[in-house]
Amino acid sequence: MRIFTGPRVLPLDGTSPEALAVDGEWITATGSRAELRERFPEAEWVDLDGALLVPGFNDAHCHTSQAALARVRVDVAGAGSREDVRAALAERAAATPAGEWVVGQGINEAKVPGVDRDLLDAASREHPIVVVQYTFHRAVANSRALELLGYRDTTDAPPGGELPAGPDGRLTGWLIERAWLDPWLPGTQQASIAPGGEASAQVAALRAVNDELHQVGITSYCDAIVTPLEQQMYAAAHADGMLTPRVSMLLWHTYFDAAAWPATQPDPTRLQLAGVKLMLDGAFSGGTCLCRHPYGGGQTGLQVLGDDDFVATVRAADAAGARVAVHANGDLAIAKVMDVYESLPARPGRPNHRIEHCSIVDDTLVARIAAAGVTPVPFGPFIALFGEKVTDLYGPERIAMACAHRSFLDAGVPVGGSSDFPIVPINPLLAVQSLVTRTTAAGLVVGAGQRLDIIDALRVYTSGSAHATGEAAIKGTLAAGKLADFTVLDADITDTTAVDPGDIAAVGVRSTWVGGHQVWAA
Repeated sequence: MRIFTGPRVLPLDGTSPEALAVDGEWITATGSRAELRERFPEAEWVDLDGALLVPGFNDAHCHTSQAALARVRVDVAGAGSREDVRAALAERAAATPAGEWVVGQGINEAKVPGVDRDLLDAASREHPIVVVQYTFHRAVANSRALELLGYRDTTDAPPGGELPAGPDGRLTGWLIERAWLDPWLPGTQQASIAPGGEASAQVAALRAVNDELHQVGITSYCDAIVTPLEQQMYAAAHADGMLTPRVSMLLWHTYFDAAAWPATQPDPTRLQLAGVKLMLDGAFSGGTCLCRHPYGGGQTGLQVLGDDDFVATVRAADAAGARVAVHANGDLAIAKVMDVYESLPARPGRPNHRIEHCSIVDDTLVARIAAAGVTPVPFGPFIALFGEKVTDLYGPERIAMACAHRSFLDAGVPVGGSSDFPIVPINPLLAVQSLVTRTTAAGLVVGAGQRLDIIDALRVYTSGSAHATGEAAIKGTLAAGKLADFTVLDADITDTTAVDPGDIAAVGVRSTWVGGHQVWAA
């Protein structure tokens, strides 16, 4: 038995204890120091440094496995020029047997323009090469890859995908949405174009990424797209004792098998399969989300899955007892998701279905989501990071209810916190600052009516995220019967005299604890 005390303890359950009594991984009691000393006279006392102890941060929608796999593949996120990209791919191709895929990740064409089919051909014509753009909504391929994929001209694009061409009609090499998603995530009957590399290298990379997440106070997260490859990576890390955070996973729908959906989890408190993931529309900041009214020059966005396939997949997953999590950004996409969720037959014990991102809503959609018991998981830091861009794309009226955390909470809807890492930094305090201020780095306030107070913002990234994966009974607050997952901050961010709301992201993490075990310390 250990008793943790020291800084101010903020359990986020409405109480104000001075200390936590922890037995193994679980909190057995909270209360004053005197009370717990009397109840547990033999307990070891742990005096924590710092200013504020809060429940461990939980990111309900991120892609940690892809951040790890990028380090095993060819990580071009830091490339400074086209030549850097070409050289990195050529180096990997030289060490790869001819004909095997060379995979890069993290390209940002806004920072390195001109990456196209011809540049990748200059890296190798013997190897098929594909480089995934940092948002994971498009990729770029060389000529050999296009040939193997059967892409000759724009008419070869699958439904829900696009193949851009230059003025001469020749494909540029860019693959939009399903044009690259289908071969990347083809399901169990076909091989993916993206091998994962050596298992030991995967686990080592995952451990390194998890260590970085602990440095910003994260104790749990939900990986929002996994296939058997990523599942095996997580399972191997867990078996080796190297899975330090608690991980939930959303299985990409092409790998879903209703007959095989697990009745038991790998390790319910450490590694669980939380649901099935689908994608209905495009990207919020990328300007391809499916909206009712035109935006950004007249488009209304892109629908990735056809209506019939979408409805059939959601119904099959729901019938198997799986939680369904649908990527839907635009108001039309969200309405389509709600149409299906509302049509599902009544079923006792149904898990709370989710809408990932749920970016552009109105009062009617908020009311429908509340009535159906659906859990939205909107972006946390996107307003701070992309406020100007999305305002220009969609207009200030729509953006006033973008990432509508305040409207959801006022309607009684639990909301999960999400970074979508590695697309953006995963730091939960950056997201909390964005939720509280709704202010960009340039000072633009976007949708001030959606601002949260600091306590509600913290709850989004703790108890809200736990609810999103069906784990609110065991984590998200610091109370007896809950897991002893907590984070100690250098400053009390609830005290505006000590920390200005615009400076929350700069506050340091003193230590991070999972199950009463310290996983990181400054």
